[in-house]
Amino acid sequence: MEATILSWLKKEGDVIEADESVLEVATDKVDTEVPATHGGVLSKILAQEGEVVPVGQAIAIITTDAEDTTGSNGAPAAPEAASPPLAPEPEPVLAEAAAAPVTDGPAKLAQPVSGRFYSPLVLNIARQENISMAELETVPGTGKEGRVTKKDILAYVKQRSGAPATVQQPVSPVAAPAPEPAAAAPRPAPKVSVSLGANDEIIEMDRMRKMIAQRMVESKHTSPHVTSFVEADVTKIVNWRNKVKNEFQARENEKLTFTPIFIEAVIQAIKDLPMINISVDGDKIIKHRDINIGMAVALPTGNLIVPVIHQADQYNLTGLAKKVNDLANRARINKLVPDELAGGTFSVTNVGSFGNVMGTPIIMQPQVAILALGAIQKKPAVIETPEGDAIGIRHKMFLSHSYDHRVVDGALGGMFVRKVADYLEAFDVNRAL
Repeated sequence: MEATILSWLKKEGDVIEADESVLEVATDKVDTEVPATHGGVLSKILAQEGEVVPVGQAIAIITTDAEDTTGSNGAPAAPEAASPPLAPEPEPVLAEAAAAPVTDGPAKLAQPVSGRFYSPLVLNIARQENISMAELETVPGTGKEGRVTKKDILAYVKQRSGAPATVQQPVSPVAAPAPEPAAAAPRPAPKVSVSLGANDEIIEMDRMRKMIAQRMVESKHTSPHVTSFVEADVTKIVNWRNKVKNEFQARENEKLTFTPIFIEAVIQAIKDLPMINISVDGDKIIKHRDINIGMAVALPTGNLIVPVIHQADQYNLTGLAKKVNDLANRARINKLVPDELAGGTFSVTNVGSFGNVMGTPIIMQPQVAILALGAIQKKPAVIETPEGDAIGIRHKMFLSHSYDHRVVDGALGGMFVRKVADYLEAFDVNRAL
C-alpha cells in the first residue's frame, strides 16, 4: 500500500543506468533497494527521505538519453518524465500532488475525531482540493471497514465541483450515513499512563516493532480469535528424521528440520478442508486456489517476520526443506524482497523452538487461521498392540490452531488441527528421501 523512503543512493543530476539501485525503501518489515527502470539523468527527486508515499505516486523524474533537449524549431522542448522507479505511471493529479511541497499547499488536516483511518493518498487529495477533515468525515467509504478509497474521494471531488455552492458546505455529522458497526474502523486504544522509576530505562520502539504492534492490534480488532488444541504422537517422524538427516545433509547440503515435515502435513490437511484456506473481504469470502504458507521466523533483534512459501503444494519434501532453510536464513540477514512477505493464505509458527509446549498465536490478516507447533517432548503413553495395551515412551507435541470465528466455526477449526495431527501420526517410517 505504501513505502517509506529510507535514503537516496543517487542525487539530482547524477547519471544512472537501467537497473542500477537508486534508493532504499522500507515496505512493512523489509528494507530493499529500488532499481531505475530507465537509464538517464536523475533530474528531480519528488519524495524526500523519511517521507511515506503510496504505491502509484511518482517519486523521481528520470530524463532519458532518448529525449531531445530542443524542439524542431530550435526552442527547448519540455522534458518528459520517465516511469518512476517505484510504481507504474501515476495519474496527473497524483504526480502534481507529489511534486508540490507540503509547505506551499493547504494547511495540514486535523486528526479525524471518529478514529477513522485515511490513507496518505486520500489525505493528499483532500488537501489539494481544500476538503476539511470535518467534510472528509462525511464522505461514504466503500473500502475495507468503511475506509475511503481513492475512487471514493475522486468521485466526491467530481460531485462537489459540479454542485451548487450550498452543497459544498460540510454536511452535518447527524445527516451523514453512518457505517454499520461491523464495518466501522476500530478506535485506537486509549493511551495508558506509565509511572517511571529512577532506575527505569526508556527504549524507543524501532520501525519494525511499531509495525508488528500495529498489525497485532488490528488483527485482534478484526477477528474474534478461537484456539483449538490437539496433542499429536510424532514418534515415527522423530525416528525417521534421526535415521535420514545425515544422509540428507550429505546429499543436499541442507539440514532437514521438522518444519518442512509439519508444513507438508498442513498442506495435506488444507487440501482435505479447503475452506480453511480463505480470506474475508467485507461480507464476502475469498476462497484461495493457491496454498501459500507463511512461516514465522524470529530475528536476531527479537522481532518476528513471516516469509511466504508460494504454491507450497507444488513442492516435495526436499523442495520444502530447501525453501524453508532459504527463507529463514535470508530473513535473519534482511535479504528478503517484499514479494516474499506477501500473499500468504495460511501461517505456521514454531513456538516449540523457544521451549513452549503450546500457544495462542494471532492471525496474520487477511488470513483466517494460524497453527502453532509446540515443543516435542518424551512422555509415557498407552500404546495399543495386538497383545494388549502397554506403557511406552513416545514423542508428543501440542498443535495450537487459532482461527477467525467470523467464518471458521469450531467444527472446521477443530477438524483441521485434528487432520494435521492424523497426517503426522500416520507418517511412513519407510519413506524414501
